[in-house]
Amino acid sequence: MGLLGGVLFDIDGVLVTSWQPVPGAAEALDYLDSKDIARAFLTNTTSKTRSQIADALTEAGMPVHADEIVTASSLTADYLRQSYPGARTVLINNGDIAGDMPGIEFVDEGDGDPDVVVVGGAGPEFTHERLSRVYDWLCRGIPVVAMHRSLMWTTGAGLRIDTGMYLAGMEKASGHTAKAIGKPAPLGFQTAAERMGVDPVDVMMVGDDLDNDVLAAQVVGMTGVLVRTGKFQQDVLDRRSKQEFGLQPNHVIGSVADLPGVLENR
Repeated sequence: MGLLGGVLFDIDGVLVTSWQPVPGAAEALDYLDSKDIARAFLTNTTSKTRSQIADALTEAGMPVHADEIVTASSLTADYLRQSYPGARTVLINNGDIAGDMPGIEFVDEGDGDPDVVVVGGAGPEFTHERLSRVYDWLCRGIPVVAMHRSLMWTTGAGLRIDTGMYLAGMEKASGHTAKAIGKPAPLGFQTAAERMGVDPVDVMMVGDDLDNDVLAAQVVGMTGVLVRTGKFQQDVLDRRSKQEFGLQPNHVIGSVADLPGVLENR
């Protein structure tokens, strides 16, 4: 890695948990401002728009602008406009995110077969009936686009399973594969680096998910920093550390509060 050009943050589990600030997160962002280091935010959160996320972070003591945030839903909208222009789209998701998906024609899931099915993050909408319908569409060759394939996320009440858990079973049973857009796919990391005007090799990615955040960022050339907050699991890191081959995180720190120390010593 050359000169540090910017820092890319995951949000949930790194800066906030259930939208409550992680201790030291605001100070870490202030440190970047004091050093004129660019920043951006990359999240698989699909229940809020970029503007809503910016408002929530600002209320948590971290003033952020919507244009600094890259969401899985905004990336998915870009993909749909390019790959399925004008498609009749069924959306299975929790939260009103239409503001991040302009130009997409959403239809009710009961209005016949759609042209494409979009699945957001797991939530109350993931009922047996709806998931069975998505599985049926997948089996019949209707494209299913997942905003991400994260396996879990963290809340103040503990871990919750996410979309990837359901996709794995559907794909195995159907023999068809859903297209996933958000992390760990390279697109989001590259888009965030472009947003900062920085080459990926000059970006440091801070996340709580070893595979989806940190190692996926390292694949595109970023420096990965794993925090021991949020969905971090020590046994996952231990298993990775025992592997003779394969990527290891560049840095492991207690929380985002320790980031300034990493930057001072790099």
